Amino acid sequence: MSMRTTLAAWLVMLLVSVANGAVRDFTYGKYLDELTAHQLSTLLSVLLLGLVMWNAMRRQPPASSQAAIGLGLVWLALTVAFEFLFFHFAGGHAWSALLGNYNVLNGRVWVFVLVWIAIAPTVYFRLNRPSI
Repeated sequence: MSMRTTLAAWLVMLLVSVANGAVRDFTYGKYLDELTAHQLSTLLSVLLLGLVMWNAMRRQPPASSQAAIGLGLVWLALTVAFEFLFFHFAGGHAWSALLGNYNVLNGRVWVFVLVWIAIAPTVYFRLNRPSI
């Protein structure tokens, strides 16, 4: 997958994530406690981002398993960098609050979205490999 396609797909992933957050904040987030809304939003993120990644890879699949791994790592790095830089500097969130989203023991399951972003390209690459 070209770098241009990689970045374009990630920008779509970003837009889908922002839309998912907006839907949470303006709909079901008003009726659920914050942790439950976070967990539901995380599940929706995994599903929606999975569709975006699947579509991007269907259109322009990685050339190899190593390329799929690299793609996942690039998308992961972009996502984590955006999350910390944007939400700290533009959103005014404390570093400790941002790191708190990684505490699975407190029910914060955001890390599963990041794991999915990192491994999905490899999973999809292997699923689409022609059998010999």
